Amino acid sequence: MLARLNIALLGLLAPAMSFAGDAISATEKQPLNLHAIGMFVLFVSMTLGITYWAAGRTKSASDFYTAGGGITGFQNGLAIAGDYMSAATLLGLTALVYTKGVDGYIYMIAFFAGWPIILFLMAERLRNLGKFTFADITSYRLNQGKVRTMAAVSSLTVVCFYLVAQMVGAGQLIKLLFGLDYNIALFVVGALMMVYVTFGGMVATTWVQIIKACMLLAGGTLVAVLAMSQFGFSFEKMMGQAVSLHSLGEKLLFPGSLLPDPITALSLGLGLMFGTAGLPHILMRFFTVTNAKEARKSVLYASGFVAYFFNVILLMGFAAIIIVGQNPEFFEGGKIGGKIVGGGNMIAFLSAVAFATILAVVSGLALAGAAAISHDIYARVIRKGKATETEELRVSRFASVGLGLVAIVLGIAFEKMNVAFMVALAFGIAASANFPVLILSMYWKGLTTRGAIAGGYAGLVAAVLLVLFSKSVWVTVLGNAQALFPYDQPALFSMPLAFLVTFIVSKLDNSAEAQAERAAFDDQYVRAQTGFGAAEASSH
Repeated sequence: MLARLNIALLGLLAPAMSFAGDAISATEKQPLNLHAIGMFVLFVSMTLGITYWAAGRTKSASDFYTAGGGITGFQNGLAIAGDYMSAATLLGLTALVYTKGVDGYIYMIAFFAGWPIILFLMAERLRNLGKFTFADITSYRLNQGKVRTMAAVSSLTVVCFYLVAQMVGAGQLIKLLFGLDYNIALFVVGALMMVYVTFGGMVATTWVQIIKACMLLAGGTLVAVLAMSQFGFSFEKMMGQAVSLHSLGEKLLFPGSLLPDPITALSLGLGLMFGTAGLPHILMRFFTVTNAKEARKSVLYASGFVAYFFNVILLMGFAAIIIVGQNPEFFEGGKIGGKIVGGGNMIAFLSAVAFATILAVVSGLALAGAAAISHDIYARVIRKGKATETEELRVSRFASVGLGLVAIVLGIAFEKMNVAFMVALAFGIAASANFPVLILSMYWKGLTTRGAIAGGYAGLVAAVLLVLFSKSVWVTVLGNAQALFPYDQPALFSMPLAFLVTFIVSKLDNSAEAQAERAAFDDQYVRAQTGFGAAEASSH
C-alpha cells in the first residue's frame, strides 16, 4: 500500500520536474491513462451541469460579469484562491522546491506578498468604486474613452500571455498524465473554456473555481499527509533525508541558488508582489460580492487558503526529493514510467485536479478579457455608454469565443516556446501598466487623464520591450548572440518608470480638464470610503 502511495505521489510530482527548466521542453506522449481520463470526465460532467444551472441565472450584464454581486466573502475567497492556484503553482512551484529547495519557498513568498496590498489598500475601494472591471476605477473621474482604452489594452495583453502559458502547459501536461495528443488537449481546454464563459458567465466560472480549489486543497493535503507519514510526521527527519540525497546538499536549505544576482531577485519580487495587485482576472472578482466588508473577507479567506497551499507544496517538493532519490527508476529521462502512469485511482484523481486547475484559470482569464472587450471598449468607447445590456452581453459572448479560438491557435504556435518569460511578462505588465495607474487613481488627487495615459502606456511598452530584449527571449527564443537587456525581469525598471511618467505628466498638466479631474477627487474619495457619492453620503 505504501509503495502505491509513493508511486501516486510521484505521478503528480514527476511531470512537475519536467517544468523545472527555463522552458517547457517537448515532453513525450505517454500511454493512454483511462483512469485519469475517467476522473476528468467526471469533473467536466459536474462542471457542465453547473454551467447549465448558471445559464438559467445569467440574464443581465451584472449576472454575466459579476454573478449579480451575490457571492459571499467565503465563496469568493475560495474562488480567488482557485484563480491564483494555477497549474504553474501546483506543478511549477513543486518542481522549484524539488530543484532549488528553500529558494522555491522564497519564490512563493514573493507571490504571497501581494495579498496584504490588496487587502489593506485596494479591496474596499475596488468594491465601492467599480462595477465590472478595474477600468471602472481608473476612469472614474478621468476621460472615459482614453483611459478605458489604455486599461483594456494592458488587460488584454496580460490575459493573452497568461492564456498562452496556461494552454501550452495544458498540452504538455496532458501528454504526460493522460496520454492524449498536444493539439487535442488544446481543443478540449479551449472548447470547455468557451462553454463555461459563454453560457454560464461569472456564476459558472465562480463555481468551477470553488470546486477546483476544494479539489486542489484536498488533493494536496492528502498527498502531503501521505508523504509525511513516511517520515513519522517528522519534518526534521524529512529535511535531513532530503539534504543527504540532493545534489545541492546543505545548500538546499539556504537561499541564493535560484537567481543569478540581487537585481534580478529584487525585480522578480516586485513583479510578483505588485503584479498580483494588477491582474485583471483577480481584480474582477471583487465586484462579485455584495459590499466592501465581503470584499475584505474575500482577500482574508483567499490569503489563508493560498498560504496553506504554499506550505503543502513545500512538503511535496521535499518529499519528492527523497522518493525520487531513493527510487530513481520512477523518473528516467524526464518522463513518467509505465508503472507510475498505472498508479490507480490516486494518480487519476491528482491528474484530474491538475487539469482542472488549468480549466478554471483559463475560464477566469477569458471572462476578464471578454469584459475588457465588451464593457470597456465596445460599450464605453465605441458606443459611448449607449449600448443596451443585450448588445453588451452578445459582444461578451462573441469575445469569449474569440479569445478561446485565439488561445488555441497561440497554444499550437507556441508549443515549444519558453513559458517562463510569458508568465513573467504577464506579471511585469500588470505591475507596470495596471497597478501604478490603478493605485494612483484611488489615492492621488493630482492624477489626470494625460498622466494616466502616458504612465500606463510607458509601463506597458517598457515591460514588453525589456522582456523582449532579455536573455529569455532575445537569446533563447530569437537566437541572438547577446541580450540587449541584462536581466530577465522588467518590474524594477518599468514599474518606477510608469509611476514617474504618470507623476510628471500629471503635474505638468494645467488644462481645464485636468483641474476639473482634480476637483472631482473629493467625490471619488467619499464614494471609495462609503460606497456613496458626496451628495448621497450626506443623506446617509
